[in-house]
Amino acid sequence: MDGTQPTPAAGFPARQTPSVNSWNAEYIDQLYQVWLEDPQSLDADWQAFFKGFDLGNRMAESGATSPDAKSNLGDSVEAGGNKQSRLSSMTNRYRSLGHRAADLDPLGLRQPSIEDLRLQKFSFGEADLDTLFDPGTVPLPRPAPLRDILELLRDTYCRTIGVEYMHVQDPERRNWLQQRMEADRNHPDYTAEQKLSILRSLIEADGFENFLDRRYKGKKRFGLEGAETLIPMLHEIVNHGPDFGVTEFLIGMAHRGRINVLVNILQKTYEQLFTEFEEAWIDDFLEGGGDVKYHRGFSTDTVTPSGERVHLSLAANPSHLEFGHSVVLGRVRAKQRLRNDTDRKSVVPLLIHGDAAFPGQGIVAECFNMMNLDGYTVGGAIHLIINNQVGFTTNPSDLFSGRYCTDIAKVVEAPIFHINSNDPEAAVHMARLALDYREKFKCDIVLDLWSYRKYGHNEGDEPAFTQPQLYERIRNHKPILNRYVEQLLEQGVITQSQFDELYQSVHNEMDQAQTRAKEAPVDPVIDPFRLQWVGLTEKYSDAAVNTTASMEEL
Repeated sequence: MDGTQPTPAAGFPARQTPSVNSWNAEYIDQLYQVWLEDPQSLDADWQAFFKGFDLGNRMAESGATSPDAKSNLGDSVEAGGNKQSRLSSMTNRYRSLGHRAADLDPLGLRQPSIEDLRLQKFSFGEADLDTLFDPGTVPLPRPAPLRDILELLRDTYCRTIGVEYMHVQDPERRNWLQQRMEADRNHPDYTAEQKLSILRSLIEADGFENFLDRRYKGKKRFGLEGAETLIPMLHEIVNHGPDFGVTEFLIGMAHRGRINVLVNILQKTYEQLFTEFEEAWIDDFLEGGGDVKYHRGFSTDTVTPSGERVHLSLAANPSHLEFGHSVVLGRVRAKQRLRNDTDRKSVVPLLIHGDAAFPGQGIVAECFNMMNLDGYTVGGAIHLIINNQVGFTTNPSDLFSGRYCTDIAKVVEAPIFHINSNDPEAAVHMARLALDYREKFKCDIVLDLWSYRKYGHNEGDEPAFTQPQLYERIRNHKPILNRYVEQLLEQGVITQSQFDELYQSVHNEMDQAQTRAKEAPVDPVIDPFRLQWVGLTEKYSDAAVNTTASMEEL
């Protein structure tokens, strides 16, 4: 044995740096001398350790020469590092359990749990808030008051985003997420233009559902009401895919919101969709009429705001919900192989789930199990859950055994972002972060969009029969678009007349398209293989064909 540690096998996390307590004092002293001469010669963990050690010495010296400094700084040192170690524990607790205190439920039915994060849990009090500490890996000046450290941790992990990532064993992946999230506290400052882009996506999503509800009352559509934030999230992922060399997204999803995604993301025309709702296309009617529209697949090429072309494909989906996702992963693998995309960058799977099906169908666990297998890996999938907080008529407490419907994703150490759909800016931010993570580490990642389902399982159900309290709350809940408009009005980003004009223009476009579809029905079916069959015909001829070849050609 030469004392070196073996390189971990592919797919396994790197070995952790041993605890400081496992080394003797002489060894630590030697490392400290090395750090004094050249800090960069040590890894990041030891650099952070000795920065804190050195800060403690300087604070102690300051306290010895100045009574005022001692009263303000000395406590954090005089306790023998006790307070500093308690700060480290508190920081780790926020990173591990901050999601429990986050405001995730847009309906406010599930109250955040803050008991494990109270100052008293770490023997701190209000009097300690102005005490200076070494913030360690928290991105703040050194030293920083406890008040500022606490504010950053709460902003990052306890607002409308709850993050589960401390179960990720690979230090590089975990530290990357930590640095990305804490740098902007998980809430970047968007420009007015970016906010208007999010608003337009919400207008398209909300206006579309309202139009269908008025013009096709009683027809099943499995609307997106209550989860309209999905649309700006998908726009963010698609628009920034080319930044990493992505040329195609393959999307798998079940019924809920599927028609909205077809129109507002895959650009299926209003005329095509209204033709299906009018059941004016004879082929569609023979195949099952209105029930086909939220099962059939679709594909298109879209141009991003940066001018890049991206191919989007939505796979057909049966009523077995998650089973179509396994097919999507297989298609992605095949396309990557055809393109010799061994880096698995150009074709990315985007899987949209329901909160009941995600833990309820075994195919989800089977797909996760193939994430790192040589014969099946696709370089990571982005999972996006439309979390209705109810499965058909079943409460979450009767649906799965864990705290969240996403717990199954921890099997492969996938980071999980829980997001309140009432905060579309936070949702867009996390969608971008998920794409960045997938492209860097080629691993699965989960976006859990906490929302609600305005109607029952479909528009023909009366959900109040089985969920009276839930749907009483939903009836009185202000829609996502209305909330965001109020926010932008308050910020001066848009005026009421400008919003009214934008919303009316979307309505007018759909109204005109419906008129055209009634007058001249449009074939709603896009043949995905039309280009491959150009020049071929079903007609048969008995005429002989010359199939010879010259010796030179051979």
